Amino acid sequence: MTVPWSGGGLPPAAAERMAEVRQSGTWTSALSTGEFASVRSVGFEPVGQVMGSAVFQIARSGRYWGYHDCLYGGAGYSFGGYGDAPIALSGSGAPSRALVGVFDQARRTALGRMTQECQALGGDGVVAAQLTMQAFPSAPQCLEFKVIGTAVRAQGDVRPRQPFTCHLDGQGFAKLISAGWVPAELLVGMSIGVRHNDYRTQSQLYSWQNNEVTGWSNLIHAIRADARQQLRKQASRLGGDGVIMAAGDLRVWEESCIRASNNNSEQRDHVAEATMIGTSIARFRTKAAAPRTLSVMPLGKRGDRLRQRLNAIASSPYGDRDEYRRLLTELQDLGDQG
Repeated sequence: MTVPWSGGGLPPAAAERMAEVRQSGTWTSALSTGEFASVRSVGFEPVGQVMGSAVFQIARSGRYWGYHDCLYGGAGYSFGGYGDAPIALSGSGAPSRALVGVFDQARRTALGRMTQECQALGGDGVVAAQLTMQAFPSAPQCLEFKVIGTAVRAQGDVRPRQPFTCHLDGQGFAKLISAGWVPAELLVGMSIGVRHNDYRTQSQLYSWQNNEVTGWSNLIHAIRADARQQLRKQASRLGGDGVIMAAGDLRVWEESCIRASNNNSEQRDHVAEATMIGTSIARFRTKAAAPRTLSVMPLGKRGDRLRQRLNAIASSPYGDRDEYRRLLTELQDLGDQG
């Protein structure tokens, strides 16, 4: 008899898949050959492909539930109102803030399940994570939030306090580690802004001259700035020093004004939605490591390869100390024949 899933922890199918992977001892990943080599060069090994998914019903969205209220007192009056319309911004407490919160909860649920799969495989983090959102088949009021990546584990004894998640591919991850930085978490910043088509906007729009529509310029600038601000707030809360951007998306559309329609007036609002994805990072070394001096410095290709591997392990906070000592001994044994 199948026990109903309460929604906590991993879905039953995901838990079974993780158990099968652990028992088989064979891992899978979406890493290319170059990415695989890059990840290993900084002291990490892939442990398996992981994913997280969540389907949310978002039927109570848009203008019909008041989320897209322009908050303009002049809406419904002649010519769309004469005063400059404000921008009802989600990050400033506009009604759309509740809708942004639903999207944020859905993404965090998917990311949380991917992280749980990573932990189930004994991983220390996830690289090359790709976050997508798409309509759920046969249910247009539902959206599926999905994130897929490759879980990796450090070869050494150092373990992060919690698994990291990042969008960086294998090469990007290796460069980040080698430069003295570590990824923390994959973040999503979202903002929704609504602005009424006031008299000034309509005058600029239908002018005989080429000119800027300042109200719409302000709307786009405001939501992009707010989305970036949401990313910065999340990164700061997690102790990150900065954010590496992955992607950004902008959607703009027009719809009838809620406030004007209440006054039996056909006036329009513009709604803009900005989404930005990035990875927060933190510095683990405040200054460059001192150059290491070897007692024996043999020449030759094999010696060069050994020294490159030694430098890679030494520059990684997760480098395997036993592997470093073994390579150092091998390099010394080469002597003049290296």
